[in-house]
Amino acid sequence: MSLASTDFAVVERPKTNSRIFAHTRWDAIPVGAALLHCAYFFGMFYLFPRVPLWVMLILGFIYSVSISWNINGISHNFIHNPYFRSPLLNRLFSIMESTTVGFSQVFYECIHMRHHKGNADRPDGHGGTIDWISIYKHGHEGEAEHPLAYTFLSFFREDPKTVFKELKRKDPREVFWGVTELALFVSAFVVLGILNWRYICFLLPFWYLGHRLSYLNGYYRHYGGNPDEPITWGVSAYGKLYNWTWFFNGYHAELHFRPKVHWTRMQALRDQIIEQQRKARVRVIKVPHALGFLDPNLPPHDRSEINVKRSPFAFRIPTQH
Repeated sequence: MSLASTDFAVVERPKTNSRIFAHTRWDAIPVGAALLHCAYFFGMFYLFPRVPLWVMLILGFIYSVSISWNINGISHNFIHNPYFRSPLLNRLFSIMESTTVGFSQVFYECIHMRHHKGNADRPDGHGGTIDWISIYKHGHEGEAEHPLAYTFLSFFREDPKTVFKELKRKDPREVFWGVTELALFVSAFVVLGILNWRYICFLLPFWYLGHRLSYLNGYYRHYGGNPDEPITWGVSAYGKLYNWTWFFNGYHAELHFRPKVHWTRMQALRDQIIEQQRKARVRVIKVPHALGFLDPNLPPHDRSEINVKRSPFAFRIPTQH
């Protein structure tokens, strides 16, 4: 019998008397991290003509990883529980995130809410999914797509027009802010390119890689889960260092089960539902999601591989049906 999130597990939302933060002063940590990330983004431009190329390559790779870190930690938690009491501060934070990471936070929120509506659902009889970024959308016979294809091709499948129409249907005012954020981040990149065309040629590949790493992270947050059972929609990873630095991004089965639970309450939620999770066989991996392909108990990517002994490091191209 399916277990709905309303059947049990009531986790009290954090409360604070802060005039700035809406939920808890602990949100100062992801906010501070976002500010540092923004400073890092512009700092790379300052350092580009002043340090050797090998140093910039290291800084560029760090920026790529930090994009995924921000999207899946800071930006993601902001969607579910906006950090500030003031709508103005929330709007300014959204604009800053859009510029730093190089995408629209408003558009991301729209895509992410569809993700929670569909919960990585399998295609229907017409090949469509509620979740626009479901790992099953471009798979075969109900199987998840291969991780390499999902990671590197999803960028070219994004459809801003569909997101625009969905935003317009839900709240026309958000369309304005979404387009504004897109214009601002593109303008920032253009200005950097005008000031130093070599730098923007250097930056763009790392920007692309960062968003691909975010999709890789998202893939293993669902690969091996059960899209037909609410409590098993997501895949969790409970490494302490991972969750402390990625703002409890690892508690993904819990997040899909109760999306509005604050990131500081994820452990409390798990404590309440752990027995139900065990009975439902919620998938747990031993490594951070971005390294999910290294998990020793990785399921095969295709039914034809079930009886094939394979290395956890291997990426197999699934058989075409």
